[in-house]
Amino acid sequence: MSERPSRADYRCFYPITTRWSDNDLYGHVNNVVYYSYFDSVANRYLIEEGGLDIHGGDTVGFVVSSGCDYHAPVAYPERIEGGLRVDKLGNSSVRYGIAIFREGEDRALAHGHFVHVFVERAANRAVAIPPTLRQALEALQK
Repeated sequence: MSERPSRADYRCFYPITTRWSDNDLYGHVNNVVYYSYFDSVANRYLIEEGGLDIHGGDTVGFVVSSGCDYHAPVAYPERIEGGLRVDKLGNSSVRYGIAIFREGEDRALAHGHFVHVFVERAANRAVAIPPTLRQALEALQK
């Protein structure tokens, strides 16, 4: 397992609402739910800061790789936040670093990566990241 990152390692934070259905039989958030949190954090940033039009835009982001290391459990109903940064920015892809923090705590409960490849919706082929998205992603580079 890799080292637990701190808040200082991330550029942007969003609150996340845990749900009753996030808990598993063991009474904590199930591991697969963290990927949903990652997806929500990255896409919220792209929509709000990069102008991504998820419903009608010509360009969409497809997840092609993801991974997560877990450090401490969280359970409903806890207040958590997702931290976001850009680890690598390519021509048509971006690798995010994302971490989950308990509200007010410095060390991550979990952290991982998530890779988007941007594609032209109609042709389903990789395209260069549009300028407004690229500018927003550049602001998150570590």
